[in-house]
Parts: sequence; structure tokens; C-alpha cells
Amino acid sequence: MTGCNRAICMEELPAHLILEILSSGHLGAADLACFEATCRMFCGDHGLFPDRFQSMVEIAAFHLCKAHSIFSSFPPTARTKLLDRCGGNWKKVLKFLQSVEHSSSSVETSSGNMQVTAGRYHTLLVHGSSVYSCGSSSCGVLGHGQEITQCAAFSRISLPSQSFVTHISASHNHTAFVVQSGEVFTCGDNSSFCCGHGEVGHAIFRPTRIEALKGIPCKQVATGLSFTVILTTQGQVYTCGSNAHGQLGHGDTVDRPTPRKIELFEGLGHVVQIAAGASYTFAVTDDGVVHSFGSCTNFCLGHGNQHDELVPRAIESFKMRNIHIIRIAAGDEHAVAVDSSGYVYTWGRGYCGALGHGDETDKTSPELLTSLECHLAVQVKFHKHPNNE
Repeated sequence: MTGCNRAICMEELPAHLILEILSSGHLGAADLACFEATCRMFCGDHGLFPDRFQSMVEIAAFHLCKAHSIFSSFPPTARTKLLDRCGGNWKKVLKFLQSVEHSSSSVETSSGNMQVTAGRYHTLLVHGSSVYSCGSSSCGVLGHGQEITQCAAFSRISLPSQSFVTHISASHNHTAFVVQSGEVFTCGDNSSFCCGHGEVGHAIFRPTRIEALKGIPCKQVATGLSFTVILTTQGQVYTCGSNAHGQLGHGDTVDRPTPRKIELFEGLGHVVQIAAGASYTFAVTDDGVVHSFGSCTNFCLGHGNQHDELVPRAIESFKMRNIHIIRIAAGDEHAVAVDSSGYVYTWGRGYCGALGHGDETDKTSPELLTSLECHLAVQVKFHKHPNNE
């Protein structure tokens, strides 16, 4: 009986059981690297895959990469290219994938999850289960009611009970929130229908649920200049608001007072990310293809010309080079994207060196940012300053 209570050392466990623990998904790339650096038992391959891996930790990292949703969406060529870029080290590949994943949502801090975004004259902050705003609220963008026109310090926004905010976006004249239930709330100037509440011409001073999306769970929202783009959990895209340049993607220039699904994506694939510029839109499908539509002023759509696109059009520059895009951001006059190997591409107006190529030359289609080739980028962002014209 005494022997039954004897403590078992890690070294006594079967190798396959230790590997299963390491591959459980509860450990990060840094944890695995720490194990490998501090404990000899994790350094060897234990005869599991002697020809392919140098250590058990490397085997575990390989399994975690294979199971990762981002990595599984990559074509074989993209997976091989990323592994080569990481020097054949699966722990580095895993670190890249986990960094991309973590940078796409709220940031975990010692005081809780946080997320921040800004409009032209206001700022939004998600902290834990609460959302706060400050700045100017002349058209209701702060969400505190008609009587509040300005906040010099962050003030909590009242949302319906149990509404845990998961994603936020802000433009110059409206604000949008996605909550854990998948519902979308908006507030601000609805004169252009960008809030999605129908033909209500006045401002919406408190976050109001978009009834047209009832029963359609959503996960991301992007606000442009008087229009809104919404991504559902099923990978469908809805748009509403101003459509002067076709930025809503419906094949015309008719404004939409409530969100309408872009039917063309039904045949193009599952959309995984959206971004909104001043008057144009990006949508990235799960095959890494970037689709752009709307205003092509300053070459922002990436098609090599300045012709507006009324329906989603794939950026051929990426497709021709088999570049699989995982993240994209849209500014007022230029755009930036990250591919599956962590390379960065920019295009659009090069004024003041905004594209990062060492000059002020406009780029009509995406060009590799060579100054960052030695780094693995995981996210790109813009802070837009749209004017009222």
C-alpha cells in the first residue's frame, strides 16, 4: 500500500504521455522553449521521430502548429515558406501563429483584457467587461446620451445587461460595438444611414442594437466614412450607409439604410477579416485572397488604377505571386497587409513617406516593405482621420 502513494517523477512517465501533455494546447511557444532550455528530458526526441525532430518539445510544437486554425488555412507552399523563414524551428512558427492570434483581439493585461480605438475626436476603451469613451460627442459618438456633448475623461458607456463587448470600431461620426452574444450596437450620426437603423435621419445618442441583424451572430465590425461593414461568425459580410463609390459592395451606388449581405461572397469563400478605409473596403477570405471595392482614389484598392469597384475584386498582385494574406488595414489614402510569412506590403499614396519605402512615390499595387524583411510582422493598424468632404 505504501508503494501506491509513492510520488512519480516526470522522467518515469512514458514518452508518448509527456508528448500528449506538451501538445494539449495549454502551453505557449515560450513555455515550450523554457522546458527545452531548463530540463534535459525535453531535449531528446526519445525515439519518437528521430529523423524529423531534434527534441520532444519540437515535436509538440509541430503538433500544435498543425492544429492551429490559422496554420491549417495555409496552403502547403505557405506552410513550407513560413517554416523556412523560421529556420526550420517549429517553436518559432508556433510563436508567430499565437502572436497573430493574440494581436487580433483584446490584449491581455494584469488588470484584465483591453482594447482601444479612436475616431476623429473621440476615443473608445474596452476594459474587462466594460467599455468607456471620451472626447467630443456632437453627434452621439460617445454613447452617453444627448445631454453629454463632451467628456474630458473616460466615462463608462451603458449597454444592456450581460453585454460583454468583444470588438469595437470608430469613425469620425459613428461608433460600433460587437458584444459576446454576436449582436451589433451602433451610435452616432445616422444621416447617411451608417448606424444601420433604417431611414432615421437624426443622431443616435446611445448604443442601439441593429434589429436587421437579429438572429445573425457577428464577430467583427469596421467603420468607414459614413458607412459600416459587419462580419458574421459564418464568414458573411453585411454593409450599410453611404455608397457613393460602391464601398458597400452591392454592384451599385445606392445607399443602404440597414445592413445588407454582399451576395457575391457566397461564391468567393469564407471571409475571415474586414477593414474599412475612408470610402473603400477590404475583405480577406480564408484562402488568403484580398478582395477590395469602393473608391480607388490614391490607388488604395491595389489594382494598379484609380477606377472605383462596385463589387469585390481580388487583388491580382497577391494572387499571381501566391501570397497568402492574413491581416490587412485600410487608411484614408494608403493600405498595408501582412502575409503568412510575416512579410509586410504597402500601397497607395506615398506622401510624407507613409508607405515606408524610403520615398514619397505612390504605389499603384502592393509592394513588399524590404526594410522589414528581417522581422516577422503579426499585425498592422491604422488610425484614420477622415474629413467631412
